[in-house]
Amino acid sequence: MTSTLVDSNVLIDIYQPGTQWYDWSSERIKLARLDGDLIINSIIASEVAAEFVTAAKFDKALAPNLWRREVIPLMACFRAGSAHREYRQKGGGRERTLPDFLVGAHAEASGHRILTRDARRYRSYFPGVEIIAPDTHP
Repeated sequence: MTSTLVDSNVLIDIYQPGTQWYDWSSERIKLARLDGDLIINSIIASEVAAEFVTAAKFDKALAPNLWRREVIPLMACFRAGSAHREYRQKGGGRERTLPDFLVGAHAEASGHRILTRDARRYRSYFPGVEIIAPDTHP
């Protein structure tokens, strides 16, 4: 069994039916679920929260029977910070990047693969993590 950390962009796709990526994201989630658990963490949940008007709808959409909720390991936070520092030293911008590093480090530390539509940073800074993205899984 292979566990899959599902990035917020994929979750937003499925909670906004009719979007350009709805079909791809829905299909990839179904296939990943056949392989094992689907994982979310507090970073991913926070990024998805804006899609819901009430806390009850948010909690129902991210229900534990659908998504395994995990805490980001503390050492993954150190790894995320180190990768983010490297990114910044190479001239990377500050906007919206640390969450990606936390997701990547969580996957790396816990042995999860990542389901995402934006694989660039994950591939660059977490090369040992398996990535499911549109460019490799059309």
